[in-house]
Amino acid sequence: HPEAGTAVRVLNTAVLNLINGQSADLAFEERSDVQLTECRRMAGDKTGALLGCACALGALLGGGRTQQVARLCSFGESLGLSFQHVDDLLGIWGDPSTTGKPVFSDLRTRKKTLPVVAALNSGTAAGRELARYYETTAELSEQDTRRAAELVAEAGGRDWCHRRIDALQREAHHQLHCADPAPEPAEHLIALSHLLTHREY
Repeated sequence: HPEAGTAVRVLNTAVLNLINGQSADLAFEERSDVQLTECRRMAGDKTGALLGCACALGALLGGGRTQQVARLCSFGESLGLSFQHVDDLLGIWGDPSTTGKPVFSDLRTRKKTLPVVAALNSGTAAGRELARYYETTAELSEQDTRRAAELVAEAGGRDWCHRRIDALQREAHHQLHCADPAPEPAEHLIALSHLLTHREY
């Protein structure tokens, strides 16, 4: 295929970004000063790059024009970021029967997810109280994790994530529209965006 070399380079770049994102995610566990901008960058590298690459490769190997490839890559990146915000909400408030994880699981492991980092950087009393839960090394009880979830919401982390999901969905659909795809593939991509981001949170 004439575009095979370009496709390999796109894939290699995405894999490197994914590794960097996963590495940053693990490094955040050891830090108490994670900023929202770097947390968003980590999510973009880890999840945005993966879906951006998938969409770009589909467009590239499907004979898309250069501009279409770029737009569909941006569509995938926005969709991936939106997916990560939803996933992080589910890691706190998701139904265990749906997620397969215990309720408040990300809080119990003190994972620094997007809503948590937004709350920790909110400058609010609730954010400061939440930080104390994240600073302790003691095992958190069920009551502790329930209170930590309340604090994430009180500090604005939950609402911030909801707003970002809406904004990222709008951006993804805008990029898809600008790519001017054929109607049937566009319908499939819109359906995919709903499948990935319209989950219970």
